Amino acid sequence: MQRHLIVTADDFGLHQTVNEAVEQASRGGILTAASLMVAGPAAADAVRRARRLPNLRVGLHIVLADGLSSLPHRQIPSIADAEGRIGEDMFFRGVRYFASAAARKQLEAEIRAQFLAFARTGLPLDHVNAHKHFHLHPTILGILIRVAREFGARAMRVPDEPFWFAARTGYWDAAAGTLLTPWLMLMRHRLRVAGIFHNDSVFGIASSGSMDEEQLLAILTRLPRGVTEIYLHPATTSGAAVAPSMRGYRHADELAGLLSARVREVIAALNVRRGGYGDILRSIGRSLA
Repeated sequence: MQRHLIVTADDFGLHQTVNEAVEQASRGGILTAASLMVAGPAAADAVRRARRLPNLRVGLHIVLADGLSSLPHRQIPSIADAEGRIGEDMFFRGVRYFASAAARKQLEAEIRAQFLAFARTGLPLDHVNAHKHFHLHPTILGILIRVAREFGARAMRVPDEPFWFAARTGYWDAAAGTLLTPWLMLMRHRLRVAGIFHNDSVFGIASSGSMDEEQLLAILTRLPRGVTEIYLHPATTSGAAVAPSMRGYRHADELAGLLSARVREVIAALNVRRGGYGDILRSIGRSLA
């Protein structure tokens, strides 16, 4: 089986330093894709940069936790506060979305608004994923699949990280990993039924905020067959300067990894096809259109 590699920067549009890093890594590094926060404080700057980066494939980073909403509070009171902020309390939000029909209606409205905002950029939609992988929630996933199909999205990230990589970080929890397995299986099944393409493996979960050169080389040394997505959070500065919830993130080290000459050399030596999800779909005879 051929190996395909997608290297993605998440949180495009969150901060100008993130956008600067995406541009640097697209022009001079191994970055091939970025996931746009359409309501992010620096989203307009991100879109301007994306339009002048012909090799960057841009997707939609749906924000339903720890970020800003596209719709005002009055339209989605169960989701955003008066300032349009969506909190980090994913467990309680998940319970609310499952139990409340009103919350689900607002959830669909917000997801649809984010797709509309992306469509207005005029950028081709390469893929869809969710901030903090909230689309693992079955209720969110069902709505997301339905709206994604309406907007012609044909690829979505499955946050399934190989155990060996998660375990080497020292943060892997075997019990938590086992509990996620049925949800990941359900997600793959629902995406297949919906005709939405997805990756086979992903890297970046257990080492979120610390995907530096060492981590990238470890992944590339054991790059699996099939479609692999490596996602990072690069920026030209680090930590809370980018976002309060990212206090411990080493954004600048992740950018350095994307620009590393050693990493570029290792990738060049691999028999691997690179690009975004759309490039892979085209290479295997399918189309995003």
